[in-house]
Amino acid sequence: MEYTTLGSTGIEVSQICLGCMSFGSNDWRDWVLDPEESEPIIERALELGINFFDTANVYSQGESEAILGDVLAEYDRDEQVVATKVFGQMGDDPNRQGLSRKAIEQELAASLDRLGMDTIDLYQIHRWDDDTPVETTLRALDDAIRRGQVRHLGASSMWAHQFQRALHTSDALGLDRFQTMQNHYNLAYREEEREMLPLCEREGIGVIPWSPLARGYLTRPHAELADTVRGEYMENSQFAERIATYRANGGEEINERVEELAAEKGVTMAQIALSWLLHQEAVDAPIVGTTSVEHLEDAVEALDIDLSDSDLEYLEAPYGPVEINGHE
Repeated sequence: MEYTTLGSTGIEVSQICLGCMSFGSNDWRDWVLDPEESEPIIERALELGINFFDTANVYSQGESEAILGDVLAEYDRDEQVVATKVFGQMGDDPNRQGLSRKAIEQELAASLDRLGMDTIDLYQIHRWDDDTPVETTLRALDDAIRRGQVRHLGASSMWAHQFQRALHTSDALGLDRFQTMQNHYNLAYREEEREMLPLCEREGIGVIPWSPLARGYLTRPHAELADTVRGEYMENSQFAERIATYRANGGEEINERVEELAAEKGVTMAQIALSWLLHQEAVDAPIVGTTSVEHLEDAVEALDIDLSDSDLEYLEAPYGPVEINGHE
């Protein structure tokens, strides 16, 4: 495993972050694994040297956090870096969503309980909340740091102008600021390169992209996407629009070039796509979700794949602008 400093936090994290969205209950999503299937993947991640784990309160309505917490409790907690998120709707209570002080304080307490931890290393807002003044959200998060419940703050997909506003507000009020950005970024969706990534580089923000393999679109020939349970779900769910975005304006040719380069180097398509992301200077650690130990091991092996400048240019060349996707 290779490690890197996460933004300006000073924390050393593995260059692969294990995303825990696929751990919980298939009552939430068809492809989600139950605890017995999830635990071996988390344990293998630890064996491989992964020390960075990302989850969210909304994943399987808290079950993902509980599964992760149960496994990590058997290991040295001080050696792990755990990130979770707040924003999404939890249950039927209308106050268990968004970024009001009430929602943040209640959901943070619930996440800490499910994770079995006193302090969360990285607490992230899952999306921007148009209904709550950003000052209110930032003060509530700053208070959580003062109470020792949170070490560092992060944000996720939003417009660059919103993120800049939040950073400026924190500085103006003397509050702890966001130190990471978890955004939608992969070889088939590069709109973040226009504004968000330059902003993050300028501000010393750690970048931890979600969907580095484009929801599976970059892991197999585009004609075969629906051949897996998750792929079929993506093509026939609320995520269908996202898959259409990946296919658009050069996306299918990018997929074909990933397939071609993978065959040439004797590796998988997923490894080529992940290696491309690891070659991007702005990126600290892609968040890799998986439903098998084998795919996890493949992801770690991608760290050893060297792509030349000409390889990178070949993969990138077909890309054209697409509609913004992932802020919802």
